[in-house]
This record gives sequence, C-alpha cells and structure tokens, in this order.
Amino acid sequence: MAGENKILAEKILELLGGPENVGHYTHCMTRLRVTPKDDTIVNKAAIKKIDGVLGVVEEETLQIILGPGKVNRVTEEFGKLIDASGGIDLKEKAASKKAEINKKNATPFKLFLRKISSIFIPLIPALVASGLITGVTKAIIQAGWLAADSQIAMILTVIGSGLFGYLGILVGINAAKEFGGSPALGGLAGILIINPAAAGIVLFGTPLLPGRGGLIGVLFAAIFIALVEKRVRRYVPQSLDLFITPTVALLITGIVTYLVFMPIGGFISDIITKGLTSLLDVGGVVAGFVLGATFLPLVVTGLHQGLTPIHLELINSTGIDPLLPILAMGGAAQVGAAFAIYFKTKKTRLKRAIGGALPAGILGIGEPLIFGVTLPLGRPFLTACLGAGVGGAFQAAFHVATVAVGVSGLPLAFLVVGGQVLLYLLGVLIAYAAGFAFTYLFGFKDDMAGEFD
Repeated sequence: MAGENKILAEKILELLGGPENVGHYTHCMTRLRVTPKDDTIVNKAAIKKIDGVLGVVEEETLQIILGPGKVNRVTEEFGKLIDASGGIDLKEKAASKKAEINKKNATPFKLFLRKISSIFIPLIPALVASGLITGVTKAIIQAGWLAADSQIAMILTVIGSGLFGYLGILVGINAAKEFGGSPALGGLAGILIINPAAAGIVLFGTPLLPGRGGLIGVLFAAIFIALVEKRVRRYVPQSLDLFITPTVALLITGIVTYLVFMPIGGFISDIITKGLTSLLDVGGVVAGFVLGATFLPLVVTGLHQGLTPIHLELINSTGIDPLLPILAMGGAAQVGAAFAIYFKTKKTRLKRAIGGALPAGILGIGEPLIFGVTLPLGRPFLTACLGAGVGGAFQAAFHVATVAVGVSGLPLAFLVVGGQVLLYLLGVLIAYAAGFAFTYLFGFKDDMAGEFD
C-alpha cells in the first residue's frame, strides 16, 4: 500500500511540473492542495486520468481529490519527494501565497469566507472524534446499556465533551494564525470569552455571562488581537517588542472584548440561531428542500466549511443543530445518484471511479463522488441536488436535529437526538431513493461519459 501511495505521489508530482514547480502544498480531509509556481506547465487533464485521482478542482489552489485516509498517505509521500529535492524555498513560498490571494476571481467576501474555513478545517478531526464519542455515549446511556452515573459513562463523557468546553481556545489560536498574529495571543482571546471568572465582572449594571458571544465573539476577539499586535509592533523598538507588544495587544483586546465583542457576538449569535430555527419552523418542508438542494454547490466551492461556526453556535445556544441533518442529505443524494449511474453505464472506468468513491460517500465524505463522478458528468449533479432537497424536506418536516457536529452520512446517526435516529436514517434512505430516481430517469445517458472512455 505504501508503494502504491508513493507511485501515485510521483505521478502527480511529475504532472505538476516536478518539485521545482511546487510553491506550497497542504491537504484537508479529501484533497491535496497545491500552489504551482507556473500554472501553465501543469498537465491538469492528465492528472485527472491518474488511477487513484477522483477529480481536480481549480481555485486559488489546485485541489486534487484523493479521498479520506488516502490523501494523508499520499501527501506524506508527496512531502518526502519534495524534501528529497531540496524542499520549498520559504521566500518563494511566501510569494506564491501572496499570488494565490491576489487571484482575479478572489473577491474580498470569498477570501474572508475561505479564511473562516481555514480556521475550522484543521479542527475537523477533533470535532468528528469528540462528536462521535459524545453521540455514542449518549445513545448507550439512553438505550439503558450503561448507567449515566457509572464510572465508564463519566469517563466517556469527559473524553467526548472536553473539546466543546475549550473549543474557543483552539478557534482563537487558528484565527490569530490565519490573520497574521501570534497563535498564543489568539488562544488568550478565546480564553477572554470562555473564562468563568468573567462572571464576576459587572458592566452597566449587568454581570457578564461567560461564553456570551460564543465562537462569533471568539472570532472577533482573535482577529482583533492579531490586527492590534501587528499594528503595535510597528511602533515598538525591537528590544522591547517581547514585553510591550503582546501586553498592549492583550490589554486592549480584553477591554474591547468585554465592552464590544461579547455583546455584539451574542447579538449575532441570537440572530443566527433564532433566524434559522424560525426559518425552519415557518418554512418547514419548503425551507428544508431549499437548504438541502443548495448545499452541494457550496461544497463545490469549498465554502461549506464556513458553516461550521454556525453549526457550533446552534449547539452552543440551543443544545441541538437542526441544520446539519438537512445539509447531510446532499451527500446521501449523491450516493443515490452514483448508484443510478453505476447501473446504467457500461464504461468500466466510470464504474471503477464510482466503486472507489461510494464507501466514502456512504460514510459522509461526498467530495470524491462530486468531483470524481457527478460534477464532471454535469446533469447528475443537478439531479443529486434535487434528491438532496427531497431528503432535506423530510428532515425539516420531522424536526430532526443533532447534539454535536460530525461527518454526515450514516455515522451522523450516532449524533442525532435520542428518539430521532430512525427518522434520520429513513430520511437518508429517502434521499438515496430520490437521488437514484431523478438521476436514473432524467440525469444520465452513457454518451455523457466520454471522458471516462
């Protein structure tokens, strides 16, 4: 297996133009993200046809879809090849990063959303692990297989819930880093929001509520402290920088956080949570259909990760997240669409692509199916969106919600509110069926799959 990953990394690197053409690289859950120095010598068409590559997305970076698990191993081999060639020059890397940000199609709004996404993407493994442990533990307790006050239950609860108690610190660290500040100061910005000692502060006759503003407040504070740090550093002598810059940045940020960011963050949090819950209460199945049907296009742009703070804020404010089960229907409908294509096509390469991406899709990672199958074919992507809308309408009709954040697909059942697990799974089956039916009847003909010849 290691040999296969090395061979795949070598093929990708060769078609990228060699190690000397790689300015920067990293990976997320499913994609190897590369910033080439010279985009014109990259053979993108050939990369798409490499066995093991599920698709290619061209945005600020060149994103090569490899699938969960696989991407980690291939990136490791890719990095070894880069290091063996002498590594990446840091000055060139910085210039490449700057060029990436200055892409013509990178509007300020899209860049900001991608920065928010970059804050939360590194936290996904921790969110998934903590969410699954929390969800499974609650399910076992509710089933009566384990007493809530037993030592085993308490240990599992502490292991699963720890992240959510201190998530603000990790978000603060990533936010400060993303906006050019010191990660440690970003962590302090998160502590300003969640510190229980803040309850002793009374402003304008009202005691502060620790955690008020949630992750929205943390983002404000962490971004602010990064900007203040950079601004103060301009005027401080280098010999005094270590003492003065962080002290002034923390002091200013602390005062502004308690006077401004916590109240504003709390206000925005209320708007988001009450707005979404009201939308689902009033809009019902129509709102569920629209939200479900429009989620997959967000995944294509990579902006869906920007929804993570909204999911977390819903759980922080109300204890449940009714949005996640609706959006999860996008991945389920992709699975149904993929099955329909598999049964209709006679092209071996297309069947192999579907077979490789289906397990990940069923387990809630939809990108391999999107970029490797439905999006290149065109119409199946649209019929999958319709199937997602049907599944989303069902989830909204029965007010299905989760108690934590995690991957979608079948594993999300462990995070669903007790008593709603069967409803969620029934919604998944409905999305499978709708995606299959729409695609089989209207979405696919074998002559559409020319690139899979």
